[in-house]
Amino acid sequence: MSLSGGIGVSPELTEAFSNAVDSNHMRFIKVSINKDPLKLVPDGSVDVSGSLLDDLRKQDENNVLDLEENVPAYVLVRDDGPPTGWLAMYYMPESNVAQFNRMVYSTTRNTLTKSLGASLFTGSPEVSSRTGFASAYNEYIKTKTDKSCAPMNAMEREMAEIRAAEREAANSGSSGGVFAGLSARQSHLGTVVGLGWAEEVKEAVRELGASEGSRAVVISIDTASETLVLHSAEDIGVEQLGSALPSSEPCYAFFAWPQFSTTPPARQIIFIYACPSSSPIKHRMLYSSGAIGVFASAKTILGSESSSVLASKKIETSDPKEINEAFIRAELGVEGGESAPESGAGTPSLRDDEKKPFARPKGPGRRR
Repeated sequence: MSLSGGIGVSPELTEAFSNAVDSNHMRFIKVSINKDPLKLVPDGSVDVSGSLLDDLRKQDENNVLDLEENVPAYVLVRDDGPPTGWLAMYYMPESNVAQFNRMVYSTTRNTLTKSLGASLFTGSPEVSSRTGFASAYNEYIKTKTDKSCAPMNAMEREMAEIRAAEREAANSGSSGGVFAGLSARQSHLGTVVGLGWAEEVKEAVRELGASEGSRAVVISIDTASETLVLHSAEDIGVEQLGSALPSSEPCYAFFAWPQFSTTPPARQIIFIYACPSSSPIKHRMLYSSGAIGVFASAKTILGSESSSVLASKKIETSDPKEINEAFIRAELGVEGGESAPESGAGTPSLRDDEKKPFARPKGPGRRR
């Protein structure tokens, strides 16, 4: 299952948020919990039209997010910069909310921010009315100012350490195995890329793109130096992928998955973020906050010379052993088809790779 008791972030939400961070023009992303299966999904978006406070007032006056009086939701809010950050506003109506919805939404707040990248979020104001967003934001700012000199709790200390590491990486420039040019510029995460790349990791990713057949590159983070190091690189089939990932520590994996079910056949590389529930909290936060940046850097490393395409959707799991062909197809929304032999050289085209405009999903099933 995905993170936090099986209620995890859907690939659609991961992609929508990644695109929003990259684009700099989206103000709000409404997030709901889909019931079957239980997943955090995008449920509408609104572009920037003025200052943050102006846009919050428009929500109060016009309900531009189409919030319901008795249904909770999360609203990811782009803050005004610089530097640009995000708020995860928590809309929980005061009354008439089904107990199941109240329980599920209240217990999934940390999953949302951790899965999308905890260091991107500066706060999580609570809102109890569809017309109370501007006042909730003003109260949040006032409280934040009043507590600016107060001691930090454990979670705040963890986040401070992550942000300090990012600032240190930005100031130190290129060093060790840091991928040339990336440590000194802004990534689409909205923060400076703080993870270095060991040379053998970069080479393994390049070879993955240039090779043929089914192959996996598994990457870990050396937490002392915050550098990506190579855990393994081997020719394995999709059914062996789960057992190739660490069972008690987080990791990133790039898996080249050949198929013959498309015309013409294609070979696509899938990015996987595995975070076992037994992993230390600091490691979980570090891996979570770095996932999108690692994906972006890998896309640059593979470049246009790669014979394979990096899938736009990413897979996340808290149990590496659940990864098999059925799991990957379900996560990526790919219909069953003929995979290449374990040592074959076919390649899949996962139709999800085409970028589509992000719009409000249809149907009531995605709004609960």
